[in-house]
Formats: sequence, structure tokens, C-alpha cells
Amino acid sequence: MARALRDELGRELHAHVTELWRASHLPDGTLTFDAGTAGAWTVEVENGRPSLVEGRVRRPTSLVSADADTLLDVVSGKTPGAAAFLERRLFLRGNIAFALELDGKVQKSPRALRVRRVDVDGIKTFFLEAGPKDAPPVILFHGLGATSSSFLPTLWDLGRDHRVIAPDLPGFGDTDKPLRALHAPFFAKWAVGLLDALGIARADLIGNSMGGRLAIEAALRAPDRVEKVALLAPSLAWRKFRHASPLVKLLRPEMGALPLPVLHLAVVRVLRSMFAKPGRVADAAMNAAADEFLRSFSTARGRIAFFHAARAIYLDEATGERGFWDRLPRLARPALFLFGDKDWLVPARFASHVRRAVPHAEVEVIHDCGHVPQFEHPEATHARVRRFFAR
Repeated sequence: MARALRDELGRELHAHVTELWRASHLPDGTLTFDAGTAGAWTVEVENGRPSLVEGRVRRPTSLVSADADTLLDVVSGKTPGAAAFLERRLFLRGNIAFALELDGKVQKSPRALRVRRVDVDGIKTFFLEAGPKDAPPVILFHGLGATSSSFLPTLWDLGRDHRVIAPDLPGFGDTDKPLRALHAPFFAKWAVGLLDALGIARADLIGNSMGGRLAIEAALRAPDRVEKVALLAPSLAWRKFRHASPLVKLLRPEMGALPLPVLHLAVVRVLRSMFAKPGRVADAAMNAAADEFLRSFSTARGRIAFFHAARAIYLDEATGERGFWDRLPRLARPALFLFGDKDWLVPARFASHVRRAVPHAEVEVIHDCGHVPQFEHPEATHARVRRFFAR
């Protein structure tokens, strides 16, 4: 029986590669499928042409692990890889975008994620897309150090009846990493350019952490392009603890050009601290998120971009003509703010400041939740977002 399953999996992988031959614009890299005792195979893409070899390779671009039955469903196109990942039946390591791109080329399911790229004002932008192309558009903006994959649960949920687009922000993931200040006004201008490049007149916006600050800035600067904004633990200008500002202004992000080794285990520990109960998220998802962070941070341009963005978050002016809290009352678009009561990065006490600044906004504090509600409480978070969008 095991031999028969192994043979069937091998045949499907050969068919998988044959299907990839018909696809265009394949990125180079290696994708290893590991079915444990049932065997392993590696798809090698070189100069855009795929081939299949039996066995594992050292340090593949992406590694997909699952039991043989699950892998059979995925490579045959019956089950999207993202669905199996969210159901904890399949595990991803390395470059998630590369695995999703090859998966999307052969999937038969209408709910499979699509990998696309577009030029936005000279910035080559990578994004994941889900849902019907003629459905109401929703744009997802991830947080500092993350990528579009941090919104996989949201892509899968809202993709049932929305056109959902999750880009890698400039400086992160597979999107270009410009050597410049990465502050909210720049990101907002880029976001409007993304809508233009995709031919979208108006869209709902969802942002987590730094992505939430981006969504607010876009709604303030281009309200005619925004329907509603749903903000998940959004980064907001600090009202206190600004005593380190003079020192932060002196530190140059370009110092990131110097090598800065970071252990994978250390990244996982930081990620775990962002959840009220880390056990709610599979260890495999934590490892995959750490891989995504290190994929950019291990490069000089990635480190410089990270420090530029982090610096901008801390130095975001709180008051004055350009101050965040003095401008926030001008937010005219309908807004939903969700905070986690166990979030140490964006404490829930910000909720009271938001209520005073934007009385018309909906503000909720999610019980027993950390900084990434779309992963820690996906069903409750997406139910709230759906109700808000429906109104």
C-alpha cells in the first residue's frame, strides 16, 4: 500500500512539473516536497524551466512537508497549499512566496492564491491575490518585518466573496527595497500608486501594526480612494516614552549594511511574545514567519529597510501641524480599530485615545489577544471585519 502511494505521488509530481512547463515567468529556485517515509522529491527551476529529481537537496528555496495523502491532494491540484497550511496538515519552510507561486500555477481550485507582480512608481511590487476578480476589492497591509503571508488567514476567509490583495510592502519580502525613508506618507503614496497600477478606483483597507498606520495615512491623504479601514493593532504615534528621539535621529539606518547575524530561535521567541497564548499558533507557522523575516533581514538592503521603517514608527510626530493625534480627527472614512488586551507592542490603552480623537469610529478591545489578531483569533477577527464592511 505504501509503495503504491509513493508511486502515485511520484506520478502526480511528474504531472505537476509538466503543468509547470506550460506556465510562464517561473522564478528560479528549488522546492522540496517531503512526504516522510513515503519519500521526497525536488522541483528545480533553472532559467524558468522546471525539472524533477528524486530526493532532498541541501538548503532548498522552499520546503513543503506533509503526509503522503495531503501532498497528493496538493500537487494534484485538489487542495490549495495555503488551505492545507492553515489546517495544519502541511508545513512550509524557507521562501513561502516561491512555494505559493509554483502551487498557484497548477491549482484547479478557484480559491487558490494567485501570485502576481506589478510596477508601482518604479517599485517592483509582489502581491498575493485571492477571490473573484470582479468582487469588492480589499487591500491588506502587513506589519514591520512581516510579509504578505502574515495575512494568509484573511486572504483565505475574505477571498470567498472579495477580491483580496496582500502586497509585500516596499522594503520587505519580494518587493523592491528602495534606499530611502520608509515613513507613513511614503507608504500612503505608494498605496495609491498600487490602486492605480491595478485599476482599482476605491478599496477597503485592512492593516496590521505598521500596515494599520499606512492605512490610516492613506485614508487621511486620499479619502476618495478609500471605502473603509479596518485596523488590527495599528501602530500609532507614541504620546509618551519619546525621550530616546534625539538618539534615534542620530542613528542611521544605513548602518544595516553591516552584517548583523540573527538566530532563527531568537526571532521565534520574539514572535511568540506577540501572542497572548502562543500555543494557539502552530510551531510550524512560527518557524515559517521567522523564515520570512530572516529572508529579508539577512540581506543588506533588507536590514536597511527594516531600520528605516522602525525608525519612522518611533519618530512619528504625536502633536503639531504634522502630528498624528492632531490629524487623526480628520479621518472621515468609516474606521474599525481592534486592539488586543495582551498586546505589549500597541497597548490596549490606546483605545481610549482613539475614541476621543475619532468618536465616529468603532473601537473594540479583543479579550485574551496579542498583536496579530488575524492569526490568534482568526474567526472572531474576520467576523468583526465582515460585519463592519457589510455596514
